[in-house]
Amino acid sequence: MNILVLGGTAFLGRAIALAALVRGHEVTCLARGTDEAPGGVDFVRADRDESDGLRLVRDRRWDAVIDVSRQPGQVRRAVRELRTRHWVFVSSGNAYADFSRIEQDEDAATLAPLASDVMADMSQYGPAKVACEQAVRSVDGPATIVRSGLIAGPGDATGRSGYWPWRFAHPTGPDVIAPDDPTFPCAMIDVRDLADWIVAAAEQRIDGVFNATGPTTTLERVLEAAAEVAGSDVPVRPVPAARLAELGVGGWMGPATLPLWIDDADWRGFATMNTERARAAGLVTRPLTHTLRDALAYEETRTSPRLTGLDDEEERRVRLALDREADSSAL
Repeated sequence: MNILVLGGTAFLGRAIALAALVRGHEVTCLARGTDEAPGGVDFVRADRDESDGLRLVRDRRWDAVIDVSRQPGQVRRAVRELRTRHWVFVSSGNAYADFSRIEQDEDAATLAPLASDVMADMSQYGPAKVACEQAVRSVDGPATIVRSGLIAGPGDATGRSGYWPWRFAHPTGPDVIAPDDPTFPCAMIDVRDLADWIVAAAEQRIDGVFNATGPTTTLERVLEAAAEVAGSDVPVRPVPAARLAELGVGGWMGPATLPLWIDDADWRGFATMNTERARAAGLVTRPLTHTLRDALAYEETRTSPRLTGLDDEEERRVRLALDREADSSAL
């Protein structure tokens, strides 16, 4: 197949391009070139924000086009200008309107689509993805919409999948600070598993909307797996959510956070989705420990700052405050 990947140089896009090459396809990647393109692809340097950003690829008919964009204008233009037998669009679980339920399926309500072509900021990410979905579904012929969960493993620049194994491998004291919420529902999908299935969907011209993430587990199990791959016997120090908030520690992602966890009942199901439809269509996911092991290997060699978690100084500060509180209570 002749596959055009709109992106193809960073994290998921790069993994998709590599998976397609392994499966014997001819791959063209169109991107700005911020990151280096994988060897073996035909790389086209272009900026999709420009009105003629697709001019170098629009005169060719593709067997499949795979798009990972978050900007509705980019996707709308691609749908208008590109010719292909099959579209695959990588959307997100952020498209859903309600995250209070665990493992919602593809028929759950989504957010209203973003009307504009460009997101103002990340608060519009979900509506933007819905608008992108609508653009792709408007084409004649089959299209695969992949609503991905948390994408994990090597290359996860956010550090959400790598933070816990890295922290157990590099403790700052006698314990690891974690939320006191062991049953919080967690799920993640290895970037390589997601990429491989996306290429398979293009090969088979699968039509429809599919949730794609790993099996639902708990924060406690993630921490156990993280300690296992790190070869660590350092215990977890569970801290109540209210106390973490007092100490300036948040959840999920960003500076001074503890990833994979959110202290909000309305968001308790955020990381989970029902994936029966995708698994029936061939999605296979590897064991959690394999993903965390390779995420740790990436963390050990990364050169860019991690975008989530507590740095060493922050964790020491939190532990010191907890120790002082414990000492005062013992008096």
